[in-house]
Amino acid sequence: SLKRKQLDSVTRMLALNNVSSNSSSSAKAAVGAESSSTDIDSYNMLPRGSPAQNQWKILIYDKTCRSIISPLLSVSDLRRRGVTLHLLIDSEREPIPDVPAVYFVEPTRANLSIIAKDCALGLYKAAYLNFVTRLDRSLLEEFARLVVQSNAVEKVALVFDQYLDYVCLERNLFTLNKTNSYVLYNDPTTTEHMMERAMLDIANGLLSVISTIGQLPVIRCAKGGAPEMVARKLMKMISDRPMIFDRHKGRTGASGVSISAHRRPLMVIMDRNADLITPVQHTSTYQALIDDVLTHRGNRVEFQAKVEDGGGRVKEVAKRFDLDADNDSFYSKHKFNPFPEAIESNGIELQNVTDKTEEIRSKAVGSGVSDRGSQSGAAISFDAEGSSSAGTNDLATAVDSLPALIERKRQLEVHTSILQAVMTQVASRDIPQFYEVESALATGSYKNDQAKAKKDVMELVMDATKGRVADKIRLIIVFCLATTAPGSDIDDVVCGLRDSLRNSSKNGGPSPNLERDDEEKLSQGLAAITYLKRLRSMNMITTMSDQLSAAESSYAGAGASGDMLSTLMKSATNQATGLLAKATERVSSMLGKVHKHHVTCVVENLIDQRPGTEDDEYLYLDPRISSKGGEVDLSEVRRIVRAPVGEVIAFVIGPGSYSEHANLNQQIDNVVYGCSELASPEAFLKQLASLQ
Repeated sequence: SLKRKQLDSVTRMLALNNVSSNSSSSAKAAVGAESSSTDIDSYNMLPRGSPAQNQWKILIYDKTCRSIISPLLSVSDLRRRGVTLHLLIDSEREPIPDVPAVYFVEPTRANLSIIAKDCALGLYKAAYLNFVTRLDRSLLEEFARLVVQSNAVEKVALVFDQYLDYVCLERNLFTLNKTNSYVLYNDPTTTEHMMERAMLDIANGLLSVISTIGQLPVIRCAKGGAPEMVARKLMKMISDRPMIFDRHKGRTGASGVSISAHRRPLMVIMDRNADLITPVQHTSTYQALIDDVLTHRGNRVEFQAKVEDGGGRVKEVAKRFDLDADNDSFYSKHKFNPFPEAIESNGIELQNVTDKTEEIRSKAVGSGVSDRGSQSGAAISFDAEGSSSAGTNDLATAVDSLPALIERKRQLEVHTSILQAVMTQVASRDIPQFYEVESALATGSYKNDQAKAKKDVMELVMDATKGRVADKIRLIIVFCLATTAPGSDIDDVVCGLRDSLRNSSKNGGPSPNLERDDEEKLSQGLAAITYLKRLRSMNMITTMSDQLSAAESSYAGAGASGDMLSTLMKSATNQATGLLAKATERVSSMLGKVHKHHVTCVVENLIDQRPGTEDDEYLYLDPRISSKGGEVDLSEVRRIVRAPVGEVIAFVIGPGSYSEHANLNQQIDNVVYGCSELASPEAFLKQLASLQ
């Protein structure tokens, strides 16, 4: 997976890139991944206890590189790789002259100045410099002058371009961590230079992804706009830096034929403006709901939970958990599943693990096997002749499995707590009803009855007992984007929202006072709606109903998903305390199919090479073709023999979402999803609002 390969690269970096502090001067002069002669492949899995790993070292990074390392390695993982301290480069640091330092930073003038100063002061035994992307020659020469002037050249042990400029949160999910990206890419005040820089940064990130994968992909993108800009910059970078792929040449399978000769990665570059519904639409899957209704960033989730203290009083306690979608078996299995399924499965699995744990413990007590086996191995009672019975041996083995069972139970209890927090939000905000109406709008169910669409949206928006202000704003945005409703209808719905908020305040309804936070959400939401109405009137964005309804024509039962989800959510809500126990009925067989989002439809069309779709329209760029900048004329695409698609990298320029990630992985195998940044629906609303 992409995450595994990125971890391998970071592990090699922490092992000093297989260059010890006693390297020859010629090795010290090596600059960049492309100029290193080290056999990288032989170090994909560095042996435990290798000299470079056993050597204690300090890791110094900037905030960008800290974000890259955090999802890959915990503090204990760093310690196992010989890292005793990890510090920010701009923090105050004490000298430790007998320990080498591994620097992992962006190649900026400020960082190079700090590193040169560290070398001049002799803070560390040696400096192993690793840059997240390519170090420009001008900056390299400037740095060289600084260390020469301070007579600190001998402190620089290695300079290495890592090409790791992306954050891999899961095995098939990455982000470039470009905050406020939609505003930057769409703000009319953004200068040409700023846009050029932004597109270059994206191309650099995608080059890092390709370098990590180690195979040259076929690149497909829409004509014009940001996708084509990024794709052509990426093609030029690949052409200018062929050496970063040299280490992968000669990698062969058992037959001796190059692996990459059979299947090619496909990179699809898309623009967020092609689908503005998905980032704001309510969702139904476990991981996407966590990101929507709780505080969730960088695999860490935070929320307030109600607990009873010793005196029986209920109080709110802040909880924080780090989620690992790759190593947490429950999360890995259920993150893309409908939320009711996750609730039911959690109850069943937790009960099973609890029963097994109690069974082993009770047998251990009755048979004389100490429960401390759950901590440090089993203590077995022997008979008078000094031999243990077969039954006792079996029991000892069972007791040895207790640590794994206890850890499994702990993980499930974490998810029980998270599920309860999500359930509280889902029930209090009536999210299933918003999801149901939005899904009907997005799939074109109201295509022939715009009046009913407006009526259903208006009823939900004006019901003071349903949802929060932000939920209603999101519904209005979906109504605006997914239908051809005139601007006057959208204005009517907005007025309905305002009136309902004003009336509920005057009549002392469920919201006697519009809280300051809700006032801000309303103002922000109305600004976002104004911006999107302007885009729609200028034909800068298209409605999605026609595209999605066409894509769903072969999907049976898709429209039933909303009603079924709503029913299941009500069932889950009624269970309340049953969240911790076995669900009363199976839900997986009752759910309809979720409709495909725009990104999923585009990727499927390109993989299957369907005529009359994006396969006939998207640019076809192949880095292996030297003529015409690698571009294949679209009129020739259907006549050429194309290699079968291997791994797919689907990248969205602008904010991405967990619901889009889930939808893509539910429908397509072996796909990696990436975006400029991951933004929750309300965070995306803020960006839209700032563009009014």
